[in-house]
Amino acid sequence: MWAKRTIGAGLLFLTIAVILIGCRPVLKREALKPEEALKPVRLFYPTFRDDMDRDSLVSAIKRNLEYLERIGPQDIFYYGPLSVPCQRVKESQEAFLKLLAENPDPDQLDRAIRDHFLILRATGREGNRRVLFTGYFEPIYDASLSPDPVFNWPIYRRPDDLISVDLSLFKPELRGEKIVGRIEGRHLLPYFSRYQIDEEGALRGQGLEIAWLKDPVDAAFLHIQGSGRLRLRDGGAIHVGYSASNGLEYRSIGKYMVSNGLMPLEQISMQAIRIYLKEHPETLKKILYFNPSYVFFERRDTGPLGNLQVPLTPGRSLALDARLFPKGALAFISCKKPCVNSRGDITGWKDFSRFVLNQDTGGAIKGAGRADIFWGSGPYAEAAAGHLKHEGELYILIKKPNK
Repeated sequence: MWAKRTIGAGLLFLTIAVILIGCRPVLKREALKPEEALKPVRLFYPTFRDDMDRDSLVSAIKRNLEYLERIGPQDIFYYGPLSVPCQRVKESQEAFLKLLAENPDPDQLDRAIRDHFLILRATGREGNRRVLFTGYFEPIYDASLSPDPVFNWPIYRRPDDLISVDLSLFKPELRGEKIVGRIEGRHLLPYFSRYQIDEEGALRGQGLEIAWLKDPVDAAFLHIQGSGRLRLRDGGAIHVGYSASNGLEYRSIGKYMVSNGLMPLEQISMQAIRIYLKEHPETLKKILYFNPSYVFFERRDTGPLGNLQVPLTPGRSLALDARLFPKGALAFISCKKPCVNSRGDITGWKDFSRFVLNQDTGGAIKGAGRADIFWGSGPYAEAAAGHLKHEGELYILIKKPNK
């Protein structure tokens, strides 16, 4: 009798465990579709706490609504397995603004979100429910509007012969996929690589230069960040932002340096890479040209814009894979952020969580397990963007449908 009861209890425990574990998304292979990237949360809700000021969140949502106003009300956004019309997304974020305007305390806000919003969790990296967070920022580099022996590394506007092909026009199942190239004769060819542009001068003499930088590493990091402020010699400044890319695969120079034994993984950061390249100039071109991807820029009147064409909000704007996550989505993240002293040195890391908006994307941000936080500009932003490589959790919020 005792044995039967023990076996029964064991089976009951096992059944409950399977049910509970089954409610949490586990990615057994790389997510290829939105319904594989986000799964509804039914148990294990996060505690919704925000470490930033409320005004910055309100500002970010209002900028987001500017984007949603440009979208047709019945256009569909894919929230995991849910097909959500733009009108519902817009009403969801307006409802969230109204909730914030009531100035709830943290516990009231947490309860209201659980009562009125559906929560979907990013399934994370393959075999791992966690999301790897990195960061980016708006760098400030010295530049010139004309070349000379000091300023001789150009950044280019989008070339006229660069074309982008939407593959879904040929096969609907390729929705969200595209190829970039150039026409030569009757053939579509890949566009010029970083080596062909910077080393062989494939674009030289076409009048495409926006400005010239004095350091090839500055130029490479500007490409990685996707936007920046150029400080001119006459005291003025111009903003530049992403316009297009050559469509070639982004390859991480940090991974290249680790795999070739040039630097241990735990030491990799933008700052460490810059120091290494300065101390080992003979490796500069080989390392930089490992990444064939190349970014073209445009001049802008204001600071960085995301792929929604609205200004990014420091600490509130997130870059995700546009193939898998809905543009303009209200999200909640938990991760770690650096503690920085007065000299700009990182003294430690502490847990944080906050609400963010999916307002950007990036060549290195691929899959359900990658996210990039925009930190703004300045020393803290550079430190956070350069060193953040921590796992965390990502949730997407959408208002429950009206009954």
